[in-house]
Parts: sequence; structure tokens; C-alpha cells
Amino acid sequence: MIHVTRLNGTMFVLNCDLIETMEETPDTVITLTGGNKYIVSESLDVLIAKIAKYHRQCHPFYSAVEGSKE
Repeated sequence: MIHVTRLNGTMFVLNCDLIETMEETPDTVITLTGGNKYIVSESLDVLIAKIAKYHRQCHPFYSAVEGSKE
């Protein structure tokens, strides 16, 4: 789950495992597998970083492997 911000400034939590597409049109639109669409203020780069961080937290083995390569 990641925190995202609606254009009006309110925050909500989104299950990033259900994201099908994300696009900037110029607002960032997130489409879920069920067809729901959300317009958020975060950029694609920020969303990708949040999703990657979430997945590292869920799978600590991969986080440890990434850390050992540095």
C-alpha cells in the first residue's frame, strides 16, 4: 500500500498491486485492474519510487540482496 495525494490535497492509501497503468496527461492518472481511475498529484517517478520501496519492505530478501551489491 502506498500513500498518494488527490489534486485537492487529501491523501489516501492505494493498493499498488492492483495498478494496471499510470500515465501523465499532464496530471498523473492511475488506472487499477478493476477499471477505477485516480488522478493524483505525484509524478510517475515519485510513484515508481514509492512502489519500489513498498515492494522492498514486503520482500526483505530482495532488499538484502540489493544492498550486498553496493
